[in-house]
Amino acid sequence: MPLENLDHPTVAGPAGPADVSGLDLDAIDLTDPHTYLDLDVRAMWARFRAERPVHPHPATDQGPPFWAVSRHADVLAVYRDNKRFTSEHGNVLTTLLQGEDSASRRMLAVTDGPRHREIRNLMLKSFSPRVLAPVVAGVHERTAALLDEGLDRGSFDFVTDLADHIPINTIGDLMDVPVEDRERLVHWNTQTLSRTSAEHTATEEWLARNEILLYFSELAAKRRRHPGDDVISALATGTVDGEPLSQEEVVFNCYSLILGGDESSRMSSIGALIALSGHPDQWRALKDGTVGLETAVEEVMRWTTPAMHFGRRALTDVELGGRTIRAGDVVTLWNSAANFDETVFADPDRFDLARTPNKHVAFGYGPHFCLGAFLGRTHVEAMLAALRDRVGRIDLLGEPVRLYSNFVHGYTSLPVRLTA
Repeated sequence: MPLENLDHPTVAGPAGPADVSGLDLDAIDLTDPHTYLDLDVRAMWARFRAERPVHPHPATDQGPPFWAVSRHADVLAVYRDNKRFTSEHGNVLTTLLQGEDSASRRMLAVTDGPRHREIRNLMLKSFSPRVLAPVVAGVHERTAALLDEGLDRGSFDFVTDLADHIPINTIGDLMDVPVEDRERLVHWNTQTLSRTSAEHTATEEWLARNEILLYFSELAAKRRRHPGDDVISALATGTVDGEPLSQEEVVFNCYSLILGGDESSRMSSIGALIALSGHPDQWRALKDGTVGLETAVEEVMRWTTPAMHFGRRALTDVELGGRTIRAGDVVTLWNSAANFDETVFADPDRFDLARTPNKHVAFGYGPHFCLGAFLGRTHVEAMLAALRDRVGRIDLLGEPVRLYSNFVHGYTSLPVRLTA
């Protein structure tokens, strides 16, 4: 796990400390991770939704101009439109502004059209109820056991001592990754998606990414020779149009599963604890059964929104929100803005575990809707159930320390005391 970001610790929740009411929207740099640490992010997005829902973001040191879409309806419109927008040039700011993703057309998230559909169907076989039943049972058992250890200890770091160990082991079970290798995968994974401070370089992110790719290249080669009942074996031995997937396709899709399945589940579980500690009425409602787990999970996903954005590139000129997006333009879809849209969510700044309907886009939407959404929900449900059944009191012993990222909203440290 990365070191604490000593320069930019922040308190619970997605809102930062600085007021944005007087800021020039053109002066806000959405590519800079400091933006999400220094500003009141919810208030920032409220201004964008009201004043510039389809915002022409100026060029920065990170790359050319791009569009930032913040209204729920517009975000959904682009997500579902895979005819006029493509993910094959990248699906996050970092790769989109570079002009290309090295995994383009070889990883599910950055592949479109029939090839995307066929590979997705191949991978879905590993997410069938038969395959997932023991994995889901393992999530609940592992979560309860780790929480019991924390209760025995009294005070501990909820991130490094508990949350870090759950999703990676779930994905590890699904992929049959050796237990002894999983901790270093978490470490590499965190480095690829975010940094802990401005001193951590893009080179370190690149190196961590390549460590993951090399690891899965070796593991996939073994599964081709000796397949099992796991998702790596399904990819390594599967065929599309009668042809096996290339080694690169197998490896990049393993990488994608680790990234998506580990990071988002960890961050939503951590955010859940922070939210419950800050909203005693919702903690009581969870404890006494006033709210059920199903609606509670959806509100946690909306409230935390670990993946702040995804992106596309326009294939043709498109009218959106009164603006003309030109062919070739980069368009970023801000889940963290859409999930607090006042026209969709009543009183969106209220953490309400009974909220229904809850049409959040924490897992994306449309053809690229998150393949692991079921497991992501399972992780949060297991954590909420374990907290409800085992914990009487939550005390935060220090400020949660935020990740340094323009993509992942989450934490690297959360000192707590849980009382049985």
